[in-house]
Amino acid sequence: MSTVTKAVIPAAGRGTRFLPVTKSLPKEMLPVVDKPSIQYVVEEAVAAGLTDILIITARGKHAIEDHFDQNVELEVFLEQRDKRAQLSELRELDDMANIHYIRQTEQLGLGHAVSLARRHVGDDSFAVLLGDDMMVDDAALLGSMLEVHDRQQASVLALLEVPPPEIALFGCAEIEAVGDSLGRVRSIVEKPDPNDAPSNLAVIGRYVFTPAIFDALDRITPGVGNELQLTDAIGLLLRDAPVFGRIFTDGRYDIGQKMGFLQANIELALERDDVGPELADYLRALVKSRGLT
Repeated sequence: MSTVTKAVIPAAGRGTRFLPVTKSLPKEMLPVVDKPSIQYVVEEAVAAGLTDILIITARGKHAIEDHFDQNVELEVFLEQRDKRAQLSELRELDDMANIHYIRQTEQLGLGHAVSLARRHVGDDSFAVLLGDDMMVDDAALLGSMLEVHDRQQASVLALLEVPPPEIALFGCAEIEAVGDSLGRVRSIVEKPDPNDAPSNLAVIGRYVFTPAIFDALDRITPGVGNELQLTDAIGLLLRDAPVFGRIFTDGRYDIGQKMGFLQANIELALERDDVGPELADYLRALVKSRGLT
């Protein structure tokens, strides 16, 4: 088990890609099959041994806190009607982790959001999990990053090879290979022009940081998008300490995009015993009826 026990989940974004539904519902509460997307992220953290979780919220995000809070009336209702499976699921949710909240009153960027965790994290290393990147891999990626951190006593980034034209959508890391799917980060840049990108390795929303990242966050100025970029703080951290990158290939859904969100819903539903077979039959009939075969 890793020495790291704390996780930070930034959840203060406006979710404009999913308007109008996100006008009144936090994007983190959009359901993937029958669970809000943020629950998958919390479950991943818990599966990796992270049980002290800080969620960075914003105005209008109270539904997130309500979801992870105990609902005594609902539990009594389910118990009275002998709905044991649903009651057990709710109680597991109640006991999943120690969850704390802090508001980002001004949305000044991801770097600013992470900096708000300083008082809660203190002098401990911690993980950062971004909700738009939903990992369905039994916490394999995050677990391996925690192992690298414990072995190297250094910060670790998740890296994914993307087609060169897409690198402009991500932070981009240049690495020196030091092992199987592991490299030492030599440089990092936020949303580079594909012609200037140092690699096609995109920084994906899983990080394990030493507390030194907070000093770097204190020194950054607004960057791309006039926001305080976490990538810029990592670049400063590189000057004083090693940072490693764990390359992965599978398990990620980009649910911050509509297509990724739909793919996650369809693929995870197909894996379910209760709805998978019926959905598979429906999709086959739909494809046939529309002449898509």
